[in-house]
Amino acid sequence: MKNIKILKQQENPLFNRKEVEIIIEANITPKMSEAEALVAKEFSSHADNIKIRKIKGRFGSKNFIITAKIYNSKEDKDKIEPKEKKKKGSQESKESVTKSEESKKE
Repeated sequence: MKNIKILKQQENPLFNRKEVEIIIEANITPKMSEAEALVAKEFSSHADNIKIRKIKGRFGSKNFIITAKIYNSKEDKDKIEPKEKKKKGSQESKESVTKSEESKKE
């Protein structure tokens, strides 16, 4: 990831956040964690305070548009952003299924 250019930056005091749109040049689509780290570095913020909305790229192009929201604190982010759902095949859900099966056998 070489070139970084800020397309749009807007302050939103109601939600204690900045809404930004940046364009980067990369060979492959960046992962969400890479995009968070990139935005955190560019805006001198912590990665926990950032919510990546989308990473948009065009076929055959090396330019990607990242839309993100940068909150003032992690607490502000947790109050406003919806919680992520658990993945279907996660380890925690498997453990709870085996425990319920064991209790049925008894």
